[in-house]
Amino acid sequence: MQKELQLRIVSGIVLAAIALGATWAGGTVFQLLSVAIALLVYYEWSTITRLSERDFQGNAFGWLAQAVIAALILFDGAHATLAALGAFTVGAAIWVFLRAGSWWLPGGIVYAGLTGISLSAIRGDSDIGLVAMIFVFAVVWATDILAYFTGRAIGGPKLAPRISPGKTWSGAIGGAVAGVIAGICVFLTYFSLDDARIPLLALALSVSSQIGDLFESYIKRRFGVKDSSRLIPGHGGVMDRVDGLVFACFAALLIALVQVMVLGGQSAPMGAILLAP
Repeated sequence: MQKELQLRIVSGIVLAAIALGATWAGGTVFQLLSVAIALLVYYEWSTITRLSERDFQGNAFGWLAQAVIAALILFDGAHATLAALGAFTVGAAIWVFLRAGSWWLPGGIVYAGLTGISLSAIRGDSDIGLVAMIFVFAVVWATDILAYFTGRAIGGPKLAPRISPGKTWSGAIGGAVAGVIAGICVFLTYFSLDDARIPLLALALSVSSQIGDLFESYIKRRFGVKDSSRLIPGHGGVMDRVDGLVFACFAALLIALVQVMVLGGQSAPMGAILLAP
């Protein structure tokens, strides 16, 4: 057990260093990281749901979709990438309807594709994109860590016993409080806190990250697997590590897009729209 814990710690430090280093570098470096995460997520999703066995041709279409989305992330803007994601999702849904394939196919296209799109869009190329990405990291990591320790220390009623028996309401609340505090701390490092929007944003991302964790737990329980893969020593798979992060990024992207539609500012970087002081 001690050796496994040491392996988890070392792997966690390496993963955090890679994530933070790529976030600091931004540009193509972070886009490549976003694309790599998205492709690995789709690999694990298709493996867990056994898409290649259920619908080999449909799964090939899914890989084509991920390849096109990855290319657009690297060489084009977010709007074209979102349009491509929508087109491929509709195409996959039509395929499933006509061929009686697996509905996990369009689900995987959306989940993996939106992972790469939201990560790259939030970071972008601007300085405020760096702040926005660190803000999301801080909220998600604080939520994950404090939810675990608060739940272990206090215990109490289970959050979702049929999906993830180990999670408690006390852990969820403790994680949310920690996520809000962490988000505020990151924001105050760069800006002054003059309204309630940032704490509410941090709370929304914290809750979203916990929903993402439960969502992945549901998928694994649905297909009877313990880990999404064995790609990361001591940690399982990529989905096991980024489940909360990707849902938080989904929420951040959605919030930014709603702000664009309501308030305008289409030419501003996504991170600036999200955190605009």
